[in-house]
Amino acid sequence: MEDNLQSMPTKYDPQSIEKGRYEWWLEGKYFEAAPDETKEPYTIVIPPPNVTGKLHLGHAWDTTLQDILTRMKRMQGMDVLWLPGMDHAGIATQAKVEQKLRADGISRYDLGREKFLEETWKWKEEYAGHIRDQWAKLGLGLDYSRERFTLDSGLSKAVNKVFVDLYKKGLIYRGERIINWDPATKTALSDIEVIHKDVQGAFYHMKYPLADGSGEIEIATTRPETMLGDTAIAVHPEDDRYKHLIGKTVILPIVGREIPIVGDDYVEIDFGSGVVKITPAHDPNDFEVGNRHNLERILVMNEDGTMNAKAGIYEGMDRFECRKQIVKDLQEQGVLFKIEEHLHSVGHSERSGAVVEPYLSTQWFVKMQPLADASIELQKKSEDEKVNFVPERFENTYLRWMENIHDWCISRQLWWGHRIPAWYHKETGEVYVGQEAPADSEMWEQDNDVLDTWFSSALWPFSTMGWPDTDQADFKRYYPTGALVTGYDIIFFWVSRMIFQGIEFTGERPFKDVLIHGLVRDEQGRKMSKSLGNGVDPMEVIEKYGADSLRYFLSTSGSPGQDLRYSTEKVESVWNFANKIWNASRFALMNMDGLTYEEIDLSGEKSVADNWILTRLNETIETVTRLADKYEFGEVGRALYNFIWDDFCDWYIEMAKLPLYGEDEAAKKTTRSILAYVLDNTMRLLHPFMPFITEEIWQNLPHNGESITIAAWPTVDPALTNTEAAEEMKLLVEIIRSVRNIRAEVNTPMSKKINLMLKAKDESIVAKLEKNRAYLDRFCNPEELTIGVNVEGPAQAMTAVVTGVELILPLKGLINIEDEIKRLDKECEKLNKEVERVQKKLGNEGFVKKAPAAVIEEERAKEKDYVEKRDAVISRIQELKQL
Repeated sequence: MEDNLQSMPTKYDPQSIEKGRYEWWLEGKYFEAAPDETKEPYTIVIPPPNVTGKLHLGHAWDTTLQDILTRMKRMQGMDVLWLPGMDHAGIATQAKVEQKLRADGISRYDLGREKFLEETWKWKEEYAGHIRDQWAKLGLGLDYSRERFTLDSGLSKAVNKVFVDLYKKGLIYRGERIINWDPATKTALSDIEVIHKDVQGAFYHMKYPLADGSGEIEIATTRPETMLGDTAIAVHPEDDRYKHLIGKTVILPIVGREIPIVGDDYVEIDFGSGVVKITPAHDPNDFEVGNRHNLERILVMNEDGTMNAKAGIYEGMDRFECRKQIVKDLQEQGVLFKIEEHLHSVGHSERSGAVVEPYLSTQWFVKMQPLADASIELQKKSEDEKVNFVPERFENTYLRWMENIHDWCISRQLWWGHRIPAWYHKETGEVYVGQEAPADSEMWEQDNDVLDTWFSSALWPFSTMGWPDTDQADFKRYYPTGALVTGYDIIFFWVSRMIFQGIEFTGERPFKDVLIHGLVRDEQGRKMSKSLGNGVDPMEVIEKYGADSLRYFLSTSGSPGQDLRYSTEKVESVWNFANKIWNASRFALMNMDGLTYEEIDLSGEKSVADNWILTRLNETIETVTRLADKYEFGEVGRALYNFIWDDFCDWYIEMAKLPLYGEDEAAKKTTRSILAYVLDNTMRLLHPFMPFITEEIWQNLPHNGESITIAAWPTVDPALTNTEAAEEMKLLVEIIRSVRNIRAEVNTPMSKKINLMLKAKDESIVAKLEKNRAYLDRFCNPEELTIGVNVEGPAQAMTAVVTGVELILPLKGLINIEDEIKRLDKECEKLNKEVERVQKKLGNEGFVKKAPAAVIEEERAKEKDYVEKRDAVISRIQELKQL
């Protein structure tokens, strides 16, 4: 044990103990899944981070929770696979690479598709390296032998098969529809890639003249620039004000084109003027109206948000500049007669922040209703078949989205991504969809678009396992997965899509449980963002406090589904906790006298403290295991902290010093064995949360394994539970705490000997106290200790009552009365001055008149507090003078 102690520095330094440990774990292949039919498989696939940058605190939290689960399951004897990987993140990564190229004065079009993709792969390799470095710093037990990337060949094969199969089933189609268009990145977006924000806009009220000169018709719009593409005016067919006008035409101002008035149930009679302009190429509702009435679709904008040739005199103008100009022109013509301010919700691109344009475009879509219906049906099954959300309330969030599903626009006008496996015949225009290019490929041109990133991510739980080869060993053994850990913000984006694709292509749920966590916020509860400058780099926290401190804080500071407030102070307090563990472990090792694992023997005669700590260990093992299985890691953290800090460090180690420093060799041996046993099991319980410090300490303890990562998870040993000893210890702790509290109350240090009288309720309690007199002598430091049923103390004494015992501490032995009176006199003088000061302030009419009510109230509260304290001190002085 001497050598072990030399390898444990006197001070806890996370940087030195974490250095090289991760590489040691990887060399030992402790994280690699090895199929073993005698073990139950347990799988987690990592939510693949985007190769767009470095990991943030949210990633650290998310992956720490997964690491806790996989480390714990591995220790519990399961065959664990935690599969790592990364996402190509189409729009986000392409935007980053284009930004980098722009800085060099190059565009992607200058390079061409192939060269641009080469640059993007270089970017991917660079940032994948950063991410792996960060995973290592966090200590994540990932099986790198199975690492995947959403654009690797295996996943591409899976993506193509899914696309082709859905197309053949009629669940993927290509059509001209109104989609969400991002003019900044010039690509389509799905509904959930659009963030809606309230924006101050306006209703523009206009009058369109009837073509026959018989009058005008009033309409209002929030987007006057789109009127250039109007192809009808609509009214409700039952609206008495207008139904006689159905079939007539109006002259479209500025353009001068005649457009019809149509009757359609879409129009709300009671809203506004009861008349709406119909622009089928620029509004999804107008698109449907246009279909019903065979209206022309006139697109008046380019892909970059500028006006096109169909916009006439406004061609080339930015859409918002055009709005300003057209409003001015309409006012001059007397068409626009009122502008009414209006706060309304406007869609913005999640990636670029640009205002999204509803835009007529030919895109690829997934018909969602049949897939959503199957996903909803799954949730009606038993816990063994459905996806179990933790907390349960998020199942409703998921179901609400599935029940109100829209078709999913899956094509993106990008170069970085899975290219759509569709080809168009150069002469006939025929469409071919297949996993491979057509035989006479020179006659066919492949679709230039790529698939939405989430299309490939939706297949992640099974595509990473070798699917569509269903005979692949990993797919057969490790799918479906055990748990998915992710934030509530991507339930729609990702969780829901993995579920419906999992059901469709494997016939099973992709994961048993979904553990949902919230967002990491700053101490004030604000979302972390670049604009606020309140982001925290997890690597900087690790540099200062170590990975264990960050991991323990993130995993134990909240409850499932809730947001987490980051606090440097709390991370620092975890560092203090780790330091306490380190020092307690060093003390134990210093006193083990070369004890080996084989020499650990718990069969000897045990003290009440020995029996109590073993009982508390059993209780902690049961509590931690039960709560961890329910994902209640905050409660697990509390249980571990209380056991380690309070029970083990503050009580057991202090009590263990009695036999360790005594003459009884048998007692020494038993104490050493218990220290080794308890520390070993405690390190195992703590290991999933704090892997580095626990491995370091465990390697110094007497043990029988290679690494704590593959050591067995602690189990309750009923033979070591002693409830009677636990009750005895509880009584001793209550007595010792009460004596310490009384000493603190009368400013008597622990070093000063006192008289202590313990009046027991009955002889059985007397026997327990006598049996443990050594502890009472050591921790209460009495000059004289009296224990009995009929103990009578003097009138002038401090007393306290605990379960079955009255404590009596005679004042004469407790304090020097003259010194205490002098001290209290000084205290009284100080309080008198405070009372005088505050009363003078409150007696000042000017202050009372001018000061805010809250300030006056605060001063009155101070006066009351000081007076009460002074009166209590005066009363105490009187008591002491009577002794």
